[in-house]
Amino acid sequence: MSVSKVHARQIFDSRGNPTVEVEVYTTKGRYRAAVPSGASTGIHEAVELRDGDKSNYLGKGVSKAVANVNNVIGPELIKSGLKVTSQKDIDDFLLKLDGTANKGKLGANAILGVSIAVAEAGAAEKGVPLYQHLADLAGVKPPFVLPTPAFNVINGGSHAGNKLAFQEFMLLPTGATSFTEAMKMGTETYHTLKKVINAKYGIDATNVGDEGGFAPNVSGAEESLELLIEAIAKAGYEGKIKIALDVASSEFYKEGKYDLDFKNPNSDPSKWISGQELADIYLGLIKKYPIVSIEDPFDQDDWEAWSHFTKNSGIQIVGDDLTVTNPIRIKTAIEKKACNGLLLKVNQIGTISESIQAAQLSQSDGWGVMISHRSGETENTIIADLVVALGTGQIKTGAPARSERVAKYNALLRIEEEVEGKSSYAGDKGLSAGTTAPALHRR
Repeated sequence: MSVSKVHARQIFDSRGNPTVEVEVYTTKGRYRAAVPSGASTGIHEAVELRDGDKSNYLGKGVSKAVANVNNVIGPELIKSGLKVTSQKDIDDFLLKLDGTANKGKLGANAILGVSIAVAEAGAAEKGVPLYQHLADLAGVKPPFVLPTPAFNVINGGSHAGNKLAFQEFMLLPTGATSFTEAMKMGTETYHTLKKVINAKYGIDATNVGDEGGFAPNVSGAEESLELLIEAIAKAGYEGKIKIALDVASSEFYKEGKYDLDFKNPNSDPSKWISGQELADIYLGLIKKYPIVSIEDPFDQDDWEAWSHFTKNSGIQIVGDDLTVTNPIRIKTAIEKKACNGLLLKVNQIGTISESIQAAQLSQSDGWGVMISHRSGETENTIIADLVVALGTGQIKTGAPARSERVAKYNALLRIEEEVEGKSSYAGDKGLSAGTTAPALHRR
């Protein structure tokens, strides 16, 4: 079955910014996809096409990307007669139509909208759930694995107005026995954390950020970690919930140094630190707290610091801005032994097929793979299907708050129900640790 009609429109993401929605039609029905958008974006990401007209939507309009779907991609895709079940052929067709290395001509947001909608149509054509269709495309066989969620509960960095340099502090319920139990542990600890923060910093500190996390006026990483430890203990989950960080350090990398006071316009350059000094801070935190994963500990081009730290940390070190879900960057990271984990964001690369390729390339070198949302999200839940399909055992899609985040968790609860008896919960088996590959990959 091929595509009979394609229509795109501008809608809004969770931050109130315009984004692209695409509908693909076949004789079986209409299949819809919406595209997310990041705040702290890597310079090596595929191009998100924005209008740049400051008099409309502050320059963030996507009418050019929408027009590219309606006037270029749609007509050509219909003309091609490609079957919606042939995801790789369609994605390759979209890449050829764009013809640039970074999707700069048509826009990764235009291309991804079509790619996701086609995947939905392909699953419907086969009469199977989306996760099953994506698993078929990736060559992954059951039993399915439900992922361990990484709940972003304390925000700093570019996502918050406090002094905290590190961007995200996450809870991972590795000691749960099912995804349903992981949600119970995560939500209970989240609400306990809210009470802990309210008692220490006042009610204003429990307002939530873009991803549903709190942004208390903490002085630094240790204070944030102490809050998490207290909340985990009070919720009764000591030893069952681990911690992960997303430092997003490219945001505070200046002139070859790291400025942990980067939000202060009068930051003192004499206090900026080297990659080695920052690594020592991380190693101290790993010794003191149950940290199992650190994302983007160094700048996206500070390869030497990455390689040194990955060798010595003994935990999962995740590339996001470093690798941008791009097979070329991933290959370089493998050669340099720069990290042992991939953050997979479908909109960083721009098609479903390339996302699958990025995950499989990372797994071939023993990396963990964490499927991820963006800070500007929509109600689209494809990442829930993708994480089950690929069996990577890790997903990060915000705090258990705000509907655009919870939509993904709710989708996973439904999937867990569907695959009951033919699935397992990842726990800590999706995590890499130093040179040890995730246990899931060693099945």
